[in-house]
Amino acid sequence: MLTETANVPTALASRYLQQLCKHFAHKIAVRYDAASGDAQFPWGRCAMTATDGVLSLRAEAADAEALARVKAVVDNHLIRFAWKEGLKPEWISPG
Repeated sequence: MLTETANVPTALASRYLQQLCKHFAHKIAVRYDAASGDAQFPWGRCAMTATDGVLSLRAEAADAEALARVKAVVDNHLIRFAWKEGLKPEWISPG
């Protein structure tokens, strides 16, 4: 399983986590509350955690193409939802 993580600084971490999860839940299986979420895409998953000032994202998939797709979907939606803040996740592979 390939993974990449991103820590996005924002005072609205819980709001964006819930907004992402509610949106994704229209099409895929999602579990979430105010502090954590898990979105199960057909090609991979994204686990999310909201803490004071940080939205943490963890994308997982079986191969590089699927991982890129998970990250692209999460990026696209977060960028749209957080356009006022200009947020863009910076994904990091585990070292």
